[in-house]
Amino acid sequence: MTSAAVRLVVLVPAVAALVGLALARRDDVRLPRAVAVGASLLSVLAALLEVVAVHGSTRVTVVHTMPGLDAGELRVPLQLQATAATALIALVVAVVGWAVQAFAGWYLREDDRYGIFAATVSLFTAGMLLVVQSADLVLTLVGWEVMGWCSYLLIGHWSRKESARRAALKAFLVTRLADVGFVLGVVILAAGAGSTAYPQVLQVWAGSDCRDAGLCAAPNATLRTAAMVLLVIGVLGKSGMVPFHDWLPDAMEGPTPASALIHAATMVAAGTFVLAQLFDVLAVSDGARWLLALSAAVTMVYAAVLAFGQSDLKRLLAYSTLSQVALMLSALAVAPAHEGPGAGVLHLYSHAFFKALLFLAIGWLSVTVGGTAAATMRGGLRGHLFIRPAMFVGLLALAGVPPLVGFVSKEHVLAAAGAGAADGQVRAWVVLVAGLLTVALTAAYCMRAWLVLDDLAAADIARHEADTAGAPVRAAVTILAILTVVGGLVVLTPLLHLGGHVGWLMAVLSVLLLVGAGLAIRSLARGTDPAVRVVGARMSLFDNGFGVDRLYVHYVARPVVALAHLVVFLDREVVDAYVRGAAAAARLGGTGGQHAHRAERAASGLAWVVAGVVAVALAGVVLW
Repeated sequence: MTSAAVRLVVLVPAVAALVGLALARRDDVRLPRAVAVGASLLSVLAALLEVVAVHGSTRVTVVHTMPGLDAGELRVPLQLQATAATALIALVVAVVGWAVQAFAGWYLREDDRYGIFAATVSLFTAGMLLVVQSADLVLTLVGWEVMGWCSYLLIGHWSRKESARRAALKAFLVTRLADVGFVLGVVILAAGAGSTAYPQVLQVWAGSDCRDAGLCAAPNATLRTAAMVLLVIGVLGKSGMVPFHDWLPDAMEGPTPASALIHAATMVAAGTFVLAQLFDVLAVSDGARWLLALSAAVTMVYAAVLAFGQSDLKRLLAYSTLSQVALMLSALAVAPAHEGPGAGVLHLYSHAFFKALLFLAIGWLSVTVGGTAAATMRGGLRGHLFIRPAMFVGLLALAGVPPLVGFVSKEHVLAAAGAGAADGQVRAWVVLVAGLLTVALTAAYCMRAWLVLDDLAAADIARHEADTAGAPVRAAVTILAILTVVGGLVVLTPLLHLGGHVGWLMAVLSVLLLVGAGLAIRSLARGTDPAVRVVGARMSLFDNGFGVDRLYVHYVARPVVALAHLVVFLDREVVDAYVRGAAAAARLGGTGGQHAHRAERAASGLAWVVAGVVAVALAGVVLW
């Protein structure tokens, strides 16, 4: 049952993408919607079967997909795997994928390209599920690249808008640049292990001497660090960490369901799970962990500051994603080797629920108030008895209020950082201080968002339409809200190996920071948007990400364009010159031959041919 469930988890959304694409041109969206939503439900059922099958087991079940490949000395087995952690995260991705498909069927019901959107979401989900279930670096790379391509399509779905086209291209180019590192890291790990299978890669590179197994010699520490640094660079790009962060807020140009999928449980979180799978190698690669820790620490604070000052609440959620993904990655950067990657994976699990809930709720609300700008949404929750509690629960979880799922996972991340600090890791202290500061900043922007959305003085209840979303949308939001409330109970199950325990001192300190920051922002409100009072005229600077986009244009884009022009010049005027020269010489020779063999000289030409044949015959006789 386990093998069948693992295969179905990946295959069902992939097949749904193909079928949905074939149906995408239909005027009636009911059939494409039924395929997308129905297939996502089947994926949830398959993932649930996998969780049941592996629950309580500590062994790894290897699942064959197709015959492996032999490329010289390199073995590519192309296998999937089922463990407690992969099953749990696959279930999370499948649930979020279903919620997004259910919501998109209503949100984009009048979009003439809905069928293409739904098919792309299915393919995107299949790519993430392949990354989660993969036991092979090549399959991981395939899923990784599928998500990159699909993110470009989803962000640029409204391609009639120039801003959407620019955001999609920006996301594609930035992540492509970082992916060069990811591919090179995969190549080094695979070449050193002689296999792309995770077990062999971990055995060879995690520090053990595997000569007794006849596989390899002890790993080269410098090469190992280089490989993991390259992988971390790829992860930083896909996750939107500094210095690759600016593409992710711009991705808000895509439809809200696409934002929910990209930000909650797929591409930006994929790197966390890949590094968790390779944690034993990462744990002995000090340089890679330093790079990851510094980028994560800077990103979590920087993005939280930017989130507070955003004039658009959807972009506020985008910057909160950067900050929360940085928390996930920071746990992998500083957790002691014996504790493992459980804290980071737990926050991945937690973040998927409350962030998907927030994006769907903000998208639902935007339909009724006409936009996502803070000024437009001010007081917008009043009169919405269904969306209001969902948004309230989501913001509380994002802020880390106990006992919601966000509190449980954040405290495990802080506990991992505390354990690393106790072991004498300097980088763990950096992450711990940044994490505690981020707790206060997160509380501040969550309180600000709630005060804006629930402002009674600004509410115009009469302007709100009745909640027109159908039963599937209500079911999706309700289930995400329930999971946000009770999802923390997963720590009581054997599905995740958390290694250590919650540091209660850190928990108390973070709650105090949370309450203090929340009360401070509440006191600043005084009937207006707290960000307006704090940030004031500088809000446009926050909206522009402190001008990082201009820095990209001047110091990255322009040099790259200049380099591209140079490459084109060398290709056309130098490399192709030889080809054009050979073609010109051949053309000249042909023209000369044509003139030499004009029709009026045919007879003399024939005579020369006969003479040549006779000469060859005579030479043959003499030499014989």
